[in-house]
Amino acid sequence: AMYVPYDETLGVHPQSEGFTTHQPWDFAATTLEQYPLLLHFPYFDLYRKQVSKQADLVLAMHLRGHAFTTEQKARNFAYYERLTVRDSSLSACTQAVMAAEIGHLQLAHDYLGEAALMDLGDLEHNTRDGLHIASLAGSWIALVAGFGGLRERDNTLAFTPSLPPALSRIAFTITFRNRRLHVEVAPSTVVYQLRSGQPLQIFHEERSVTVSGEGPLSCSLTRRPDLDPPAQPAGRAPATRRASETAS
Repeated sequence: AMYVPYDETLGVHPQSEGFTTHQPWDFAATTLEQYPLLLHFPYFDLYRKQVSKQADLVLAMHLRGHAFTTEQKARNFAYYERLTVRDSSLSACTQAVMAAEIGHLQLAHDYLGEAALMDLGDLEHNTRDGLHIASLAGSWIALVAGFGGLRERDNTLAFTPSLPPALSRIAFTITFRNRRLHVEVAPSTVVYQLRSGQPLQIFHEERSVTVSGEGPLSCSLTRRPDLDPPAQPAGRAPATRRASETAS
């Protein structure tokens, strides 16, 4: 029942009524020392400009993906990437999920690294005050919902996995309605294995399949090209992750 406005001219969803009519924030005149913005500029200025602290509308596309078309997701993601400054540690994991879904796999990997290393790298310069527990949980979301492609659909699970170039494998186990399902994703295949519980019908790349205790189910992956990512505000792009920097 939530209302999400739509800008017919730009073909994107404003994160609030009239948002796309605001003047864009002057990122070129903003120094790195002035982030986070909310500590250096009054809310009166921030709320009447096109700038986003975190990936709000992008989160809606993750949680309620059926409400947006594939084209709308791509346009929205590109639009908000250039406006989102990630002054919140809760943003990178959501951006990782949607970047992976759209096809920006390297960018998704970069955002995963930011979520996972928030405290090890003291990226927010405030780890002395305590761990960013939600960001640590967000790294699981980035892996499982992002590269594992996990979504809930029609009261069951749906998967559209894809890995970035630097990752050769991810594996995870989830419990869903008294079933334990193990998922192992490689660059060209994914293996589903039911470790306990009754047979489970799931969706693999829009195709209905059934996983039972009789043995693992191997499915091929449709390899998607790693698209060139959209730009972020000056100085706010995530650090690039490479194979040598990826923890096993």
